[in-house]
Formats: sequence, C-alpha cells, structure tokens
Amino acid sequence: MSIRPARLEDAPVLVEFNHRLAAETEGIALDIPTLQKGVRAIFADPAKGQYFVAETDGRVVGQLMITHEWSDWRNGDIWWIQSVYVHPDHRRRGVFRALYRHVETAARASGVVLIRLYVHDENRTGQGTYASLGMTLAHYKVMEARTGLVREGYSGDGD
Repeated sequence: MSIRPARLEDAPVLVEFNHRLAAETEGIALDIPTLQKGVRAIFADPAKGQYFVAETDGRVVGQLMITHEWSDWRNGDIWWIQSVYVHPDHRRRGVFRALYRHVETAARASGVVLIRLYVHDENRTGQGTYASLGMTLAHYKVMEARTGLVREGYSGDGD
C-alpha cells in the first residue's frame, strides 16, 4: 500500500467514496453533480484543502481530506481531517492508520500545531481507531448556524 496526494484523475473515486461515506454514516444521499463540483473545487483551489489517498495494486482504497484552520492562540496552523473513507473490502487492514501516519508526519514537517477531526457521537469504532493512534476527545462541542444559503443539491443535516 502506498499513500500519496490525490490527483485530479482520482476525482471520480473521491466522489464515489464521499457519496458512500454520507450514506453509510449519516443516511444522506448526496447529489452527485454537487459533490463532483465540491471535490473538483479542492483541486482548483488548494487553499480549500487537500486529499490524500491510499493505493493498493494501482487502486485507490482509502481517502482523507485535510482542511486548515489558523489558531491565533497557538500562532499556528491546525489541520482538520475530514472525508475519511476506506473501501469496505480494505477495512481493518491498516489503511486509515497509514493515511493518518502520513498526514501526521507531513503536519510535523510543516509546523502544524494540532490535528483534529470530527467524529459522530455514535461512531464507537471510529473513536476507538482514532484513540489507538493517540488522538483524544477534546472538550469542545460543535455548534453551527445555517446562513440561509443552500448549496444546490444538498438537503442533509451533515456536513
């Protein structure tokens, strides 16, 4: 297995994996054209984030996306892990662990002060995996407010 930055030609599998992720974790059927635009926006504007993929035998089997947050309190960048997905045929084989370790190494080399991610309250498997990698539950809860703007094709409560 190898880990690498995603390329534009990976967009179709990233779209598929994000679609599966929303269905499996939140019961949401994302609009494919909107999702395609959202994934391609990352490649068009790297300031929005970056995807990394795990590849086995030339096939992408896992993904995660990094977005950035600036912390004035820490005078440093925080990387948020999002859009984590491992194909069902490759789960429990160290795919996410490899992706995470790759990102962790890159974060340290870039001077990133924290790595964070969202995990659903009921996702005990994910929480166990993240804890096994040294992540801990923070003392924050996420709050949000809708702006009233609705992206075309999106009607779910998730992100």
